[in-house]
Amino acid sequence: MKKIFTEFSVIACFLLLLLSDVAFAQNVTVKGSVKDDQNLPIPGVSVIVKGTSNGVQTDASGNYTISAPSSGTLVFSFIGFNNQEIAVGTKTTINVTLTAANNDLQQVVVVGYGTQQKRDLTGSIASVKGQEIEKLTTTNPINALQGKVPGLTISNNGAPGSSPTVRIRGVNSTSGGAVNPLYVVDGQLQDNIDYLNPADIESIDVLKDASSIAIYGLKGANGVIAVTTKKSAKGKTTINLSSNVGIQKVTNQIEMADADGFKKLYSAQLANLGAAPFDYTNYNANTNWQDLIFRNAVINTNNLSISNNGEKSTTLINLGYNDQDGVMKYSNYKKFIARLNEEIRISDKIKVGANLTGFHWRNEPNTSSITNALWAAPIVAVQTNDLYNTMPSFQRAQVGNPVYIMERNRNTSINRGYRISGNLFAEIKFLKDFTLNSTVYTDLGFNNARSYSPLPFRTVNLGEGAAPTEVVYDNSVRTTVGQSANEYRKYQQDHTISYSKKFGQDHKLNAVAGFNSVYESYTTLSGSRRDTTVNVPNNPNLWYLNVVNQNNPTFNSGGGEEESNAGVFLRTSYSYKDKYLFNGTIRRDGNSKLANQNRWQTFGSVGLGWVVSEEGFFKDNVKGVDFFKLRGAYGSLGNAGSIPNNLFEIGLTTASNAIFGDQIYTALSNAYLVNPNLRYEKIKGFDVGFDLKALKNRLSAEVSYFDKKTEDLLTTYTLPGPAGNYTYYDNLGTVTNKGIEISLGWNDKIGKDFSYSINPNFSYVSNNVEAIGNTTNFLITNGINVTETGRSIGYFRGYKQIGIYQSAADMARMPVMAGSQIGDIAYEDVNGDGQINTDDRTYLGSPFPPYSYGLSITLNYKGFDATIDGQGFAGHKIYTQRKTQVFATLNYEANRLNAWTAPGSTNVEPILDNTRANNFLFSNYFIEPGDYFRLRNVQLGYTFNQGFINKLAISKLRVFVSGQNLKTWSKTTGYSPEAIIGNPTSSGADNGLYPITAVYTFGLNVTF
Repeated sequence: MKKIFTEFSVIACFLLLLLSDVAFAQNVTVKGSVKDDQNLPIPGVSVIVKGTSNGVQTDASGNYTISAPSSGTLVFSFIGFNNQEIAVGTKTTINVTLTAANNDLQQVVVVGYGTQQKRDLTGSIASVKGQEIEKLTTTNPINALQGKVPGLTISNNGAPGSSPTVRIRGVNSTSGGAVNPLYVVDGQLQDNIDYLNPADIESIDVLKDASSIAIYGLKGANGVIAVTTKKSAKGKTTINLSSNVGIQKVTNQIEMADADGFKKLYSAQLANLGAAPFDYTNYNANTNWQDLIFRNAVINTNNLSISNNGEKSTTLINLGYNDQDGVMKYSNYKKFIARLNEEIRISDKIKVGANLTGFHWRNEPNTSSITNALWAAPIVAVQTNDLYNTMPSFQRAQVGNPVYIMERNRNTSINRGYRISGNLFAEIKFLKDFTLNSTVYTDLGFNNARSYSPLPFRTVNLGEGAAPTEVVYDNSVRTTVGQSANEYRKYQQDHTISYSKKFGQDHKLNAVAGFNSVYESYTTLSGSRRDTTVNVPNNPNLWYLNVVNQNNPTFNSGGGEEESNAGVFLRTSYSYKDKYLFNGTIRRDGNSKLANQNRWQTFGSVGLGWVVSEEGFFKDNVKGVDFFKLRGAYGSLGNAGSIPNNLFEIGLTTASNAIFGDQIYTALSNAYLVNPNLRYEKIKGFDVGFDLKALKNRLSAEVSYFDKKTEDLLTTYTLPGPAGNYTYYDNLGTVTNKGIEISLGWNDKIGKDFSYSINPNFSYVSNNVEAIGNTTNFLITNGINVTETGRSIGYFRGYKQIGIYQSAADMARMPVMAGSQIGDIAYEDVNGDGQINTDDRTYLGSPFPPYSYGLSITLNYKGFDATIDGQGFAGHKIYTQRKTQVFATLNYEANRLNAWTAPGSTNVEPILDNTRANNFLFSNYFIEPGDYFRLRNVQLGYTFNQGFINKLAISKLRVFVSGQNLKTWSKTTGYSPEAIIGNPTSSGADNGLYPITAVYTFGLNVTF
């Protein structure tokens, strides 16, 4: 009996355990919502039962419902946020708050014809999110990158609608067209991104090393800036409106002499010349011409986006409007943008889509010049009895009344531009692991302008000495109308096949092969006609060439060019156990600029990475380091940007004349000569560095060292010929750029509500000409900038001031330049031969900044957020060309108030005498250090609590105030210390640059 009872008990216990297991394994329905740390719903969050494929996604309101075993664990994951795991147990409602992820290793970046996770990169690529770009009030999105990316040099111009100058890792070439980066907008190759709406950008990736850019071939030699525009958010329909209005202000003027200072200086100059004093009787004003041409100007940016993601299609419509008044009166720039992005999922294997952007701009240019306002004598009143005054006789022929010029030329230009850019694409997935992509692009631009040169106003010549005050009018001036039209066309096609496969748990392979071609052309046509009989009225409806009789003086010009580029490429990426990484690229590229025998060349790259932190020995012995990767890459590619279009098709020009009988015949000659073996400039470079995440991903670091060499520089020099000298094109020269880039980050949270981040960056680049020409001393020079072996491209070369000749004794004991006198600048005898001449010119610095740095600080507390950004350059020089003009007596900059008057009065400022040419020779007297640090952006924002705005049917509402360019610490005397780096061989001259303004902004962002 006992035995039976025992057996029964065992069976009963077994059944009870079985039943309890069954009960425990029963699924329960769990509901809930997912929000971010701002209490805003997050749609599209993946909610998966851990260890299974059972999962759902949150809807547009962040809600979800899932059936899960009570013994299971739910995993909540979304890109950009930290994963969160919660055991189900007896819960039927689980609400989750996801926090933003500090670890960006899973971030996807553009690598050229594809994307890649940041942790798998072997090259040097930096990313800037769209949210950071939106924080700055600007019409051009590139302006917002300044100080954000190490190795990226951006020089801004304050003029409305202007485009910045951009350089990546130094200057690779001596040719102006060969140093600009390539812009890639959603796969489309572009020369600029002026047509984009800054608020419509999802991210910008900057590809810097030769390995990363090799896949772009001849187009990408100077680095690539890849722009990804926004697409419809998954699983929801949203309407977003952002708008801000700002006031632009010139915070520092160039210090000029006022009326008393001018009279003192001009009188001293006349005395030094032995000339009679000037009669100031009618010149008793104290006019600040800068105050009269500048104003506080409004800038307004607006963006409206509507996105919808349905079961079979996604749609995004974006509308943008920017309106920027210039701080110079009457100037304005307007920008209208409309973009449509549509994607249709025909099946889970096939999708097609289109992206179309329409861009229209209107520009009202400056009607006066800054330099004119700096030159104009301050002793002149603007008007006399409602008539504009002319300048004094000593500058009347060369300098006009700045306000008169501004008012006369007001509303006499009509400048309009239209641009349509877009693509059509299709994607087909087949054989499980293959994807076929085909995309065709077009970019069409149409710019036109009309102008009018009006009749002059009646003006007043103020009396001087025996000359009386008189009203004058120039009857010889006639009206002129002008017209111009430019067209730009670009067509591109990309066709790729990609393969992505994971083999087991250890091997990941990705490969993409493709074909790309680009055709572009432009045409220009312009003309003007001056009416000698009947003046054209100041009416825009009459500003056409045919209004003026064709027999009147006419001036016209036109031009056009074409270029084609094509290439085939292959890139493979391999990862073993997520710790051994390989990337390889090869591309065969051709361009129409060269003759057939040298047109096609092959380039490639290889990159290796080692995720050391995945190794067992590292995990066992190194604590506190979450991720550590070593990487290295090498690549080579060609640069076609330096070569003029169709250079091999040598043109003809007229030469000498000959007489045969009674006729004169003109001979023809080659316009130039070309080495028949002319090649592309070739860039080779390697990059080594490491990426680090430590202290629970709070600390991050990216460090890179690069060494980039450009060979076969395109060089021109002169050869003698029977009919005169020829310009000869050849490949001669080598340039190197070496440097280091450091990007650091610290992200942390204190308590429940406060988080912050600190992100500094620094870069250094050394530019050096290793060889140029077929001799060691072959120079490229404009008299100011020099390019020669052993120095940086386009450095400043001139005399070095060592003081002022104070007395005859000084001149007797010191080397003296021919023509120098007491009170003149004393120059250094560099070569020690006892005399000062052209051989004593020496290195005075480079216009290109070797050092750049930036700092970004963000703070978040509950609904409040704050951002502080700073950036700067160091180590470069600026040539104050505006101080060197001697064509007339001009107003003096404030430093001339300290001019030499007697022995010991100064050892820096020469005597006041503009006839002493030696004092105006190029020297470091006209050179200023360009070092600066700028408080780039300070912004304070507040996001309203969700409960407060729910009643308004708003899902997000943020308001903010900001200040841009609030303070700049610099020793320069111009409006801005920004590096002037346009042309590689002739950069750095400040001749009255347009000011970089402070901008004070209020804005809001609303999402429905």
